[in-house]
Amino acid sequence: MTTVVNNPTPSDSTDGSAGWAVAVIILIAVIIAGGYWYTHRRAAAAPSGGTNINVTLPATGGNTNPQPAQ
Repeated sequence: MTTVVNNPTPSDSTDGSAGWAVAVIILIAVIIAGGYWYTHRRAAAAPSGGTNINVTLPATGGNTNPQPAQ
C-alpha cells in the first residue's frame, strides 16, 4: 500500500487574491477614465448667429376676456 502526502508550500498555493487585486485595479482605472471623459468631453455646438425662428402668434384685439354664449 502506498500513501501519498501532498503538502504544498505557501508559494505553490493560490487563493485568488492576486486576481482580485487585478480586478480592483482595472475597475479603478475604468472609473478614473470615465470621470476624465465626462469632465473633458466637448460641449454641443452653438447654433449659428444667422438662425431665425419664425413663430406666428394669434392677434389680440377687441375683447380679451370673452363671456360664454348664453
